[in-house]
Amino acid sequence: MKKFMPILPGAAIGVLGSGQLGRMFAIAARRMGYRVHTLSPDSDTPTGQVADVEIKASYADLDAVRRFAKNVQAVTFEFENIPFTTAEAAARFAPIRPSGNVLHITQHRLREKTFLHTHGFPVTRFHVIRAESDLDIALKAIGPKAVLKTAGFGYDGKGQRLVSSLGSAKKAFRDLGNKECVLEAFVNFECEMSVVAARGSDGAFVHYGVIRNDHKNHILDVSMAPGGISSRQTKRAIEITRGVLEKLDVVGVMCVEFFLTDKGPVINELAPRPHNSGHLTVDACITSQFEQQLRAVCGLPLGSTAYLRPAAMVNLLGDIWKRRNLRWAETLKDPDIKLHLYGKAEARTGRKMGHLTALADTPELARRKALNARARL
Repeated sequence: MKKFMPILPGAAIGVLGSGQLGRMFAIAARRMGYRVHTLSPDSDTPTGQVADVEIKASYADLDAVRRFAKNVQAVTFEFENIPFTTAEAAARFAPIRPSGNVLHITQHRLREKTFLHTHGFPVTRFHVIRAESDLDIALKAIGPKAVLKTAGFGYDGKGQRLVSSLGSAKKAFRDLGNKECVLEAFVNFECEMSVVAARGSDGAFVHYGVIRNDHKNHILDVSMAPGGISSRQTKRAIEITRGVLEKLDVVGVMCVEFFLTDKGPVINELAPRPHNSGHLTVDACITSQFEQQLRAVCGLPLGSTAYLRPAAMVNLLGDIWKRRNLRWAETLKDPDIKLHLYGKAEARTGRKMGHLTALADTPELARRKALNARARL
């Protein structure tokens, strides 16, 4: 294990990307005395509003990326759809954590699935689809009910279609632009869950247990921790997560998303950064996922992941803003509710504008509190 000299408070940390994940990272970093620079194609961004320096530049502008990296002591990213060439350019002048190799694998479903399968991690059966003619063979191998996904640059259900026949698969492939895809066997699962974990430069590993997740329209809706998953399945999911982080040599935070099946946890996908389901750690844990990311990136000892209280989080999507006259005071009349808004100027359908976290004596009670608070809006 290669060891890094710690990067101490007062240093500048660069963030590629400028959304809400970068915002919450920047808040954690500035609280610990670090400066934060962010680069993205936009201005007045969620991250830029709280960063020390906001640079507006295309990720393809490698000269701007190099100048950005020269002025910071380390670089991280807040979403995985950063071009690999951008990461390579930054890495010439500052360490990038997690590495560009981790980014390269996890931003492409086929590379990710192949990596996991090759290293013996549990994934659903899949076939690469590069032409319509590949669909017939793939469906015969894995069954008619399947999910067709674009190989690259997908999140929150974007670039996915459920198919049930060769005809519907061909239509889905055309709808997705005849791009390279992955066809995955449909998984019958009990629930969806995630393990958010961190790995330090010295190989230290910490995790936030198993978080139980509910989705609507392929977008995370509710997360609850502890997740109420059996100790055997919890142990197995954490073992798999640790193995993934070690095989990828991750330095930073990663979320492994799972389907819980009757045969155990099956990996759905990887996120090489803090994760929506881990937002509840900001209020519920001694060390949030964002502070943990900072500690790992800077080579500091990782913090405690202990929960102060059970918690649940609900997303606030742009759909809610259509109702106008949102009743924030009503939402916050429960003293166990915490509000997080991301500073986005425009509310759009399906866009994550913020979240609510509820703390309670049990995860189920926290879940009810969070849902009730959102309903009061």
